[in-house]
Amino acid sequence: MMTSMGMILINFVNLFFTILTWAIIIRVLLTWIPGLNPYHPVVRALASITDPILEPARRIIPPIGMIDISPIVVIIVLQLVQEFLVRFLVYAFYM
Repeated sequence: MMTSMGMILINFVNLFFTILTWAIIIRVLLTWIPGLNPYHPVVRALASITDPILEPARRIIPPIGMIDISPIVVIIVLQLVQEFLVRFLVYAFYM
C-alpha cells in the first residue's frame, strides 16, 4: 500500500519535472519573439531556471545549422529521469 509520504514525494517529483519542462519550452518559444528585451524579469527568471540545465548541454551538443537542438535533448533526458525516479519511488514505497 502506498503511504501518503510516498504519494507526496511522487507528486513533487512529477510537478518539479513538469515545471522544468514547461520552463524550457517557454524559453525556447520566447527566443522566436523579435525585439524581446532579454532583461525583462520574466525572461531573466526563465533563464535563471533553465540555464543550469541547458548550458552544459549546449557545450556538448553542437547546433545543427542555426538550430539549437539541446533543449529537445534536455527535455527527453528530463522525461527519462522523471520516469526512472517515479518508478523507483513507486517500487520503494510499494515493496
